[in-house]
Amino acid sequence: LVFTEEDKYGLYSNLLFKYFLAEGVVCGHDLFVASAKEHPDNILKELPAPLLDDTYGKELGDEAAAVKSEDFQDSMKIAWRYQNLPKMEASPTTYTKFGHYYDVSKKMSPELCQSVKWHSFYLHEELSFEPKMKTCNMNSGYARLLQSIQRIISQEGFDGSDPQKKRKNALRIGIQSLGSMLWGDDVCCSDTPEDTHSLTKFLYVLRGLLRKSLSACIITVPAHLIQNKAIMERVTNLSDMVVGLESFIGSERETNPLYKDYHGLVHVHQIPQLNSLICDVSDTKDLAFRLKRKLFTIERLHLPPDLSDTVSRASKQDLAGSAKLLSSGCGAMAIGKKHLDF
Repeated sequence: LVFTEEDKYGLYSNLLFKYFLAEGVVCGHDLFVASAKEHPDNILKELPAPLLDDTYGKELGDEAAAVKSEDFQDSMKIAWRYQNLPKMEASPTTYTKFGHYYDVSKKMSPELCQSVKWHSFYLHEELSFEPKMKTCNMNSGYARLLQSIQRIISQEGFDGSDPQKKRKNALRIGIQSLGSMLWGDDVCCSDTPEDTHSLTKFLYVLRGLLRKSLSACIITVPAHLIQNKAIMERVTNLSDMVVGLESFIGSERETNPLYKDYHGLVHVHQIPQLNSLICDVSDTKDLAFRLKRKLFTIERLHLPPDLSDTVSRASKQDLAGSAKLLSSGCGAMAIGKKHLDF
């Protein structure tokens, strides 16, 4: 169960959501897409097109050339005493092909989308078919969604506990903007919601369904709107992996020289740990993402080698404060020092 905290305007989290579904299409997995905001059919039509091996090689070559050019420009700015120090790799998987890569400037062909079996759940259509229901003091929208997921897992043969229906394929479940007002939940608009445990109960039952089936699920939640921190802690504990996206749009960091090459930060709150009841809390604090012309990449955030003379002393102090928040990946140039020595 992958829990994704949406960025403020939901632009990049929605892209990550589509990446997850597109990977399922290319791998031949069954899809189950649920949303209360956008019709699942429209979401599947907007999936990014996969890059072929030769196309990917060309894109990678272009990116490598651009990086080499940037490195040469940076080397002209770096003080001579730093030039011979070991350099941190910006992206550990830059030259290692893992999974598939996608072109965000193009849409996946309809033929490829139709090559896999997919199921949709659009809340407004589901509620209009049958009268409202409330199960186990749970939100009616959540209850219907659980029933649909359970039905698909059982009927399509993804139930791993039933040897008669066991199959080798996998089911990818994508749930968009869970917890928002569109789902009939008020956790995003009130510090003391009427039903504080509805979202928690849903995740608890969903996690049980995932544990006994051949399935994986990604959920995006507008976490920045949930004011009650106790609810967020419960939701985090019920998820296997928790990742947050923080966009620079509309914030002071958008004009901050430290983040000029990036569009936002990636916060990895916890990672699943095999053979353990507790999750591994990541100490990585220096991941950032940027949306290039065709690719969406997550890289290590590096401090700029030199700041322009136009940057004020106050801004430099802010940058120094920001640098302290970063992990040793960014401070590698200091060779063990607690702060960067410019």
